[in-house]
Amino acid sequence: MLRTHTCGELKKKDVGKKVTLCGWVDTIREHGKINFIDLRDRYGKTQIVFKGEHGLRNEFVVSVSGEVKNRKPGTENRELGTGEVEVFADKIEIINEARVPPIKINENEIAGDDIRMKYRFLDLRRPEMQRNLAFRAKVAQAAREYFIENDFIEIETPLLVKPTPEGARDYIVPSRVNEGKFYALPQSPQLYKQILMIAGFDKYFQFARCLRDEDLRADRQPEHTQMDLEMSFVEQKDILGFVEGLYKHIFKKILGIQLSAFSILTHEEAKKKYGTDKPDLRKDKGDAGEFAFCWVVDFPLFSYNKDEKKWEPEHHIFTSPKKEHIKYLEKEPGKVLGDLFDLVLNGTELGSGSIRINNPELQEKVMKVIGMKKEEARRKFGFLLDAYEYGGPVHGGMGLGFDRLVALMLGFNDIREVIAFPKNKAAQNPMDGSPSEVEPIQLKETHIEIVKKNSKPKNSKK
Repeated sequence: MLRTHTCGELKKKDVGKKVTLCGWVDTIREHGKINFIDLRDRYGKTQIVFKGEHGLRNEFVVSVSGEVKNRKPGTENRELGTGEVEVFADKIEIINEARVPPIKINENEIAGDDIRMKYRFLDLRRPEMQRNLAFRAKVAQAAREYFIENDFIEIETPLLVKPTPEGARDYIVPSRVNEGKFYALPQSPQLYKQILMIAGFDKYFQFARCLRDEDLRADRQPEHTQMDLEMSFVEQKDILGFVEGLYKHIFKKILGIQLSAFSILTHEEAKKKYGTDKPDLRKDKGDAGEFAFCWVVDFPLFSYNKDEKKWEPEHHIFTSPKKEHIKYLEKEPGKVLGDLFDLVLNGTELGSGSIRINNPELQEKVMKVIGMKKEEARRKFGFLLDAYEYGGPVHGGMGLGFDRLVALMLGFNDIREVIAFPKNKAAQNPMDGSPSEVEPIQLKETHIEIVKKNSKPKNSKK
């Protein structure tokens, strides 16, 4: 290792040791012939003392070797974990020089969104951003602990999947070896986790990447992460109880907060009392230190699209109707309530879930309500429908927004503050320039022709 310690590690117990630190020059202060540098890495800062010329600037990457000494009485910095000591350098080596950065990394002043996105590699050096991502990692670790303690198996599902355009638009990927055919990037692992239940994996989870081609806002990105789970041989109350326990574990371990029992409202109660199905139940609405979780249950299974004059699924077509409402499916679908539930935190939806349809005949009835013919169902979901013909257990699950959770725990509305490389509102990444054009050879290999607006393909008829 090039370093013996990190920049956040040295304490009074280390006085007298010969050490080597590596990091970025955070600040430089010159007092006559004596120079003081704050050396920074993601663990913290250490004050370096040395004499003579140095030729250093902020953000230079350096290696410093020297002896740890006590700071003079009255010069300690109680705000730093290393603030009682300093390193008297006898050797400073420049590993890499740096241009003057367009972002102020060592000050509280935050640059505008455009420049932060363009120079994200510098923005991520800011201690606040490094704390945010370290916090995110700890939340993920706590969640995994709880899943594993409860006998869940972490299984990855494919990123190249069959296009099944429902809800948001799919991102599509051309196949080079299968001319004229496309994969889609998954909007969620929904179909695959249901198949895992049919396969006998009764408790599944993963931190799933979900990709949707939709308009963006503060709590929405083209790609996001969700804690995805599915359970077999359960009822709604079992899933609600597990998820409530999951969040209580996370908040206790990470924030030291003991969450109270989650409120439960029906969809009808929430709309009548709060005017929304995402109610904010905090006593003091002013997104710091108060966390009010709420379940919203008993959603309508269908919503009516007045423009297209047809019924549409409220959640997705695999959501099971309540048993006592199955009788309304054919003639009064508006009366049917689904075994469907949302989790809401401080007025923000964290996730949706349901008990799934595991009976092929019932599935066919639901598809009929929304006008989906057998042929269309077979084309889109044939592999899932086939799987249920071989015995599917009663099962249900949820997709829980992980980026939103971490942002709310830290007091942010914008999930970009807890994502390393987010997109802007135009679904672009100014840092790497994506999306971008590709080489003509790549288009040719994937059998794609770019047609500009108001023009026709080369092989089109005049």
